[in-house]
Amino acid sequence: MASNNWKTRKGVVYSTDPDFVYRQEGLREPATLPPSQQQLVITIDRRQRAGKQVTLVAGFVGHPDDLQLLAKLLKAKCGVGGSVKDGEILIQGDFRDRIVELLVAAGYKAKRGN
Repeated sequence: MASNNWKTRKGVVYSTDPDFVYRQEGLREPATLPPSQQQLVITIDRRQRAGKQVTLVAGFVGHPDDLQLLAKLLKAKCGVGGSVKDGEILIQGDFRDRIVELLVAAGYKAKRGN
């Protein structure tokens, strides 16, 4: 039944053909840009986290697997936990300056937000 999800259909309202099969265009994942073309912004966030600080790395353009690898590298270098949600890397604690240094050393264009 998942292949018959009407919410993902664009432009088709109803078909009287009993053999009609809606074909979706494949959602292509964006190709990962080289590090020198990435525009990463590092900010701190406390909202909806019971006052705990989380460092956010936003602006990554590319495949989710590459984002996971970058997050793993940052977590290992900072020695803390974190995750990847909604295309952003969340690192537990305030590591803005250290993450900017690590990303610049890796060849990324990174700037500190707030």
